[in-house]
Amino acid sequence: MLLDRRSEREVLDRVVADLRRGESRALVLGGDAGIGKTALLEYVAGRATGCQLVRAGGVEAENELAFAALDQVCAPMLDRLPQLPGPQREALSTAFGLGIGRPPDRFIVGLAVLGLFAEAARERPLLCLIDDAQWLDRASAQVLGFVARRLKAESLAMIFAVRRTGDQAEVPELAGVPDLHVTGLPDEDARALLLSAHPGPVDDRVLDRVVADSRGNPLALQELPRGFTLAELAGGFGLLSAAELPLRIEESFQRQIATLAPLTRQVLLVAAAEPVGDPVLVRRAVDPLGTGIGAELALREATAGFLEFGARVTFRHPLLRSAIYHAATPEDRRQAHRALAQVMDPVTDPDRRAWHLAQAAAGDDDDVAAELEWSAGRAQARGGPAAAAAFFERAADLTRDSARRGQRLLAASQANYQAGMPHASLALLTRAEACLLGTRERAHGDALRARVAFTLNRGPEAPTLLLEAATRLERFDVRMGRETYLEALRAGWFVAHLSAGPTLHDLSDAALAAPAPEHAGTPSDLLLDGLAVRYRDGYPAGAPLLKHALDAFLGAEPADDVDLRWLWFACTTSLDLWEAEAGDVLTSRFVQLARNSGTLTALLLALTQRIVMQVFAGDLAAADLLLEELDAVQEGTGLDERPYAAQLLAVWRGQEDKAVALIEATTREATQRGEGVGVIAAGWMQALLSNSLGRYDEALPAARQATEPRQEMGVVTWCSLVELVIAAARTGQGDTASEALARLRVMTQASGTDWALGVQASCEALVHDGEAVEPYHREAIDRLARTRMRGLLARCHLHHGERLRRRDRCGEAREELRTAHTMFTAMGMDAFAAQAARELGASGETVRKNKDVSSGGLTAQQEQIVLLVRERMSNAEIADRLFISPRTVEWHLSKIFTKCGVTSRHQLRR
Repeated sequence: MLLDRRSEREVLDRVVADLRRGESRALVLGGDAGIGKTALLEYVAGRATGCQLVRAGGVEAENELAFAALDQVCAPMLDRLPQLPGPQREALSTAFGLGIGRPPDRFIVGLAVLGLFAEAARERPLLCLIDDAQWLDRASAQVLGFVARRLKAESLAMIFAVRRTGDQAEVPELAGVPDLHVTGLPDEDARALLLSAHPGPVDDRVLDRVVADSRGNPLALQELPRGFTLAELAGGFGLLSAAELPLRIEESFQRQIATLAPLTRQVLLVAAAEPVGDPVLVRRAVDPLGTGIGAELALREATAGFLEFGARVTFRHPLLRSAIYHAATPEDRRQAHRALAQVMDPVTDPDRRAWHLAQAAAGDDDDVAAELEWSAGRAQARGGPAAAAAFFERAADLTRDSARRGQRLLAASQANYQAGMPHASLALLTRAEACLLGTRERAHGDALRARVAFTLNRGPEAPTLLLEAATRLERFDVRMGRETYLEALRAGWFVAHLSAGPTLHDLSDAALAAPAPEHAGTPSDLLLDGLAVRYRDGYPAGAPLLKHALDAFLGAEPADDVDLRWLWFACTTSLDLWEAEAGDVLTSRFVQLARNSGTLTALLLALTQRIVMQVFAGDLAAADLLLEELDAVQEGTGLDERPYAAQLLAVWRGQEDKAVALIEATTREATQRGEGVGVIAAGWMQALLSNSLGRYDEALPAARQATEPRQEMGVVTWCSLVELVIAAARTGQGDTASEALARLRVMTQASGTDWALGVQASCEALVHDGEAVEPYHREAIDRLARTRMRGLLARCHLHHGERLRRRDRCGEAREELRTAHTMFTAMGMDAFAAQAARELGASGETVRKNKDVSSGGLTAQQEQIVLLVRERMSNAEIADRLFISPRTVEWHLSKIFTKCGVTSRHQLRR
């Protein structure tokens, strides 16, 4: 029974009540070892009669096996796998080894598990209980945390029990899930539990000391006194040490184990070393340890007070498992693992068998190392790079030859990098470099170290490291060398003017001097050559080559297996060159391919670029939707992308407080990292925000800051120059405006697109005086009207209207200003709309406030669902896009129909 725990039971009872009503809940029970989390899980399981119950637990010995815990959770529901969308079904099948396919991303697996849970919960409410979540393998923890944060209306509850150290949860993947901190029992209940667990004479002073030292921990109250004699309990002689409570509990367990026969201890050790809890497997492994009768007697003694053999082998408490394992001698542990390996099927469970063989090895063992290497390959194929890293590392530990050991450590380092663990990757890389690596492997190691540096901090050291790696790689692999030069250019672009090492000019020089590939002419080859010429010889020299590269990307068949790194360059280049149509096609393709492949690091970059494109096009609603997706990816994976997209959107919307906070934060962080492009972009954003608010004197210094670096940075540079022209012209700084325009012309003339020449004409109109200005305004409007750049077009109408009003041509001015105001209002560019309204007021026209056209109290997510319904997406497609379950989409649609007074999707689209 549970003593006290009234507040905890109330919370759990509410979870079950909500579950029965069709609502979904997630909860983390956090607390010290032995505090009662497992008992609370048992309580809620007993309360959930009529619900489906799924249980799993993390096991320390298994936390290197990818998706091991998730396999436990999903196994009862796999018959519903065919009901999932194709990509999700394939990803989950591959993750569980049920099929062969490309390595699945954990994010796609997360969507699949969310859908699988939702389908299972259609029959009856589903309760998922996860004990010892601190021992979950990383892949499972990420997926289950992702699902827990996205529950809404699936009739699903997930409750995790997590051992804590201090105030910090040991499962960062569960961050953001509601938390219930489980504390010790009050003294009165603690005394009652102690007396019930240990009937007999206990000295009151001993009783008080045990209660005080246990701090109300139920397991401590029950286990600490075990192993002592009645005399010791009655007199308190040598009862407790000053060690930490979990250590004391383990010591108590170890005292109890020490009284057992050696064979019984070995039986317990086999059960502790077998992470799955398979009773048949444990019995088979126990038989060779002694005679049939002896092994059976040992099993009986083990089950008398320590183990329970049922559908699974379970210990009286999880800490008992670790106490048994850690109390054993190294040789006894090796014998237990050897016994388990001998009875495991090498065909159906090769990875666990290899892991046990590795733990049984006393020294170098090349045969076991080779098996581990095969397991690492299987783990990578299943989308478990962290597990692959563990297999490679253990294989390296068992490898005699130094060079081969170094290769396996290098592979482990690469796998950790893919798993999003750059610090662990660096540690293994350092070990690999201490081995006798060949020249080729050292070059690959240099490239990996450079990529890790770029991932951790897009700062000044990354271009140098990538350049050195590319120089070494080109001697052995020309193609990989060129790809690394391209990565070096990307790193140099991020560092920009803050580089203390090679500049973009230096990097380009080296790239152009590198050997040409045997089969040149691929889109990435053209892109590298064009970028290198541009940054060495100038924008006009590089523009034709880059246009050719863009044509190659546009003409290539969109393939899911395309190298997404090059699409990042292609999208950036399209914006740099004012190629609106190419930018629209390529950014859309980039997002779709990143979604399809599940490459989340690429998806973050793709979404950022697509948001920029949509903002320029004036489709801020679509940009909002993409920003929600970007936030969801970051939240679900822990990946981090600088908030440039959120910053740009806030500025164009005129959300001053939010924009200023983001600008200040990104400026500070970019300066600390040495990420020059972030500093330049922050100056551009501040100038744009100030110009939109009509504060031209504040915009001027910000625009100057952004344009001071003479290195041309493409879209960031030309946007900053435009804001500088506007601010300087409005504050009477004619020379500054003319100089900025001259720099801008170099780029616009080389581009030659309507977008580029329209921007140039709009700036010419601000710099020139007299009658010559009118044609520039008209040209700007005409050219930009032929593009999809509605935000810039609206600004041109605003500037033209302002000039006409100042020349007392109020009738013509009102026409331009009305157009600008209507466009800004429709796009949600509130600061610019207010500026246009002020100008209209000055021209003699009263601007009526728009009627309230609110969406009837729809939430932000419901508004997004309406937008996606408008695009004729199905519930499953909407769920994929918003990272929620189809059941949640259905629930939202019922609310939307009621709020909007419609009864069908057709009416909603109208």
